[in-house]
Amino acid sequence: MINEETFQKLSQMKMCGFATALTEQQENKKNYTRLAFDERVGLLVDREWTEREARRLTRRLQRAKLREQACVEDIDFRHRRGLERALMQRLATCQWIDKHQNVIIVGPTGVGKTFIACALAQKACRDGHSAIYRRVPRLMNELLVARADGSLARLLNKLAKTSLLVLDDWGLAKLADQERRDLLEVLEDRSGNRSTLVASQVPVKSWHKIIGDPTVADAILDRLVHNAHALELKGESMRKKRSSLTKEKRSRK
Repeated sequence: MINEETFQKLSQMKMCGFATALTEQQENKKNYTRLAFDERVGLLVDREWTEREARRLTRRLQRAKLREQACVEDIDFRHRRGLERALMQRLATCQWIDKHQNVIIVGPTGVGKTFIACALAQKACRDGHSAIYRRVPRLMNELLVARADGSLARLLNKLAKTSLLVLDDWGLAKLADQERRDLLEVLEDRSGNRSTLVASQVPVKSWHKIIGDPTVADAILDRLVHNAHALELKGESMRKKRSSLTKEKRSRK
């Protein structure tokens, strides 16, 4: 019988999975007596490993602050919106993140840009990558506040170290001078080192106008577009379609 002191040590070492599995083996000895010693140890280690990975994933998802609870397995390919299944399957491998490439998703309101962006970010977290989701207006405000309270360097460092930065609602309003310079700073730190995903209602050809300054716009686009996978979605709003279907079902009742 394993004594209480051993379990206390396992708890202090934060090996809760190992301790739980060890308790299960003690309480169900008949199910484990036929196993060799190394097999039983292997089961204990596997449990500890699985629980630690689950905790790490939970922390990564909490830090990512994804706008939607989305996963790549739930992406809808039935609606005609220009979404290529083969491309999504390639992106779901997260090799583009390993290669520090980018993804640009453009399309009208309601076609699922945010869902796809969050699904890819969630898959990145599942594969061990760190991720941060921000709407561009929110990020601009965070950078403004950080500049005012002296924490800008810390925020820029946090963004620079994150494997995948998701910038949603890109281009809702024209950027002010300080905003475009801050954005360039963020993207400069990430260029060639980390991956960025941009979701926007505005076509890429119109981004110069949104950014404003031609020189800064060229620099930003150079860091985003040249090594990016492009998803150009189209079609009617999926939210509108779902709403119409719901109304039809209610009317039939």
